[in-house]
Order: sequence, then structure tokens, then C-alpha cells
Amino acid sequence: MLWDIDLTLVDYSGLGRRWYTDALHAVGGVPLRHLPSFPGRTERSLAREFLTAHGIEHSEERVELFFAALTALAEQDRATLPSLGRALVGASEILTELSTRANVVQSLVTGNLPELANYKLEAFDLHHHIDFEIGGYGSLSEHRHDLVAAAITQASTKHGDFETVVVIGDTPHDVAAGLHHGTTTVGVATGRFTAAELEESGAHVTLRDLSDTPAVAKALLPQAG
Repeated sequence: MLWDIDLTLVDYSGLGRRWYTDALHAVGGVPLRHLPSFPGRTERSLAREFLTAHGIEHSEERVELFFAALTALAEQDRATLPSLGRALVGASEILTELSTRANVVQSLVTGNLPELANYKLEAFDLHHHIDFEIGGYGSLSEHRHDLVAAAITQASTKHGDFETVVVIGDTPHDVAAGLHHGTTTVGVATGRFTAAELEESGAHVTLRDLSDTPAVAKALLPQAG
């Protein structure tokens, strides 16, 4: 199971804008003039657009400085993250349920940096169910399908080959990345896209939300009931 984080498991709406604004000032000393569209994007893709739009050299050194600034800001907010966001309904329950299933490994395909992914889930005690070592993270590539490839490769190396890989997210980008590698894709309409839009993007299964744990488990693991 490869989970997206933002607006799939947790909601920190508005926090990204503040972190990006502060990171921009730290790296370039300029005010915010442009904010990228976040849903489904990787941190590396967002950093390129963000730096370029503000007249800052888009070099690997600058990108890494930007990542470091974002990580420092997240570290500063780590203790207060529970008050800055929320776990989405059913997220804890389905992660817990799947962790009891034999031969199920849960990890991430997320546009977040690894540290941010950990902090965001830790805030609501969701991190215990996730194997962070094998996740695909937004620092890797501008293209989300590369994150899926990385996660599958690392998971297979650590745990052996899997009969089924399931990618779960709230945007068409999540769906497209999963389809690119022939995975089962599940769209969850808890973000900015409707179930119909996720279905149109090619999702094999669409869910209104994660609130009905038995139904969600059956959708993710139909062969297990």
C-alpha cells in the first residue's frame, strides 16, 4: 500500500503557503509573489517553479538550500503540528486495520520531503503503521511516477516481490503515477477533486472518504474481503 499524505490521510491546508513564504525569504530574501498549485506535485517540482518565479537561480545547490529551509521550518513547528492540521476521518482506523493483515506493507508515495512526511503523520500518531525506509519522496524527482518506481524497487528489495501494489491518493497526479507502473490505483475524494474526476482520470476504485473502515479495507484488498 503506497499512501499519499496531504488531503488523503491528513489536512494541513494553509501551512504549505507559510512554509514556502518563509523558506523563500530565508533562501532568497524576497517577498512572495507567486504560489504554485500544490495538489499532487512533488517538492522538487514545486521548488523549481517557486524559485524561478521569484528570479532565484534554479540550481541543485539552491534547491537543496530550499529543502533545508523547509525542513528547518517543519522542525520548528513539529510540536504544534497537531494544532495546525487534522487527521482525516478514518485515516487512523484504516492504517491500523491494514497493519493487522498478513503480507501487507504500508509505505508512502508523497510529494513531501522525507522529514516533513514523518512529522505530518507523527503529529496524529499515524507514523507507526508506515515503513518510511521504502517510501517515494518529493525530493527525488519532479515527476511523481519516479517516486512510485523508487518505492516499488525499495519495497521489493526489503520485503520481496508483491502480488499487488496499490497507490492511494486524492489527485489525478496520484492516479496517473500509479497507472504509469501498472499498479491498482485508488482515488479518495477528500481533497480538491471529486470522485467523478478521479474516476475519469483512470482510478480503478474511488472512495468518498476513509470513514467506513470495513468498506475501505475491502476496496483496497478485495481478495481478502
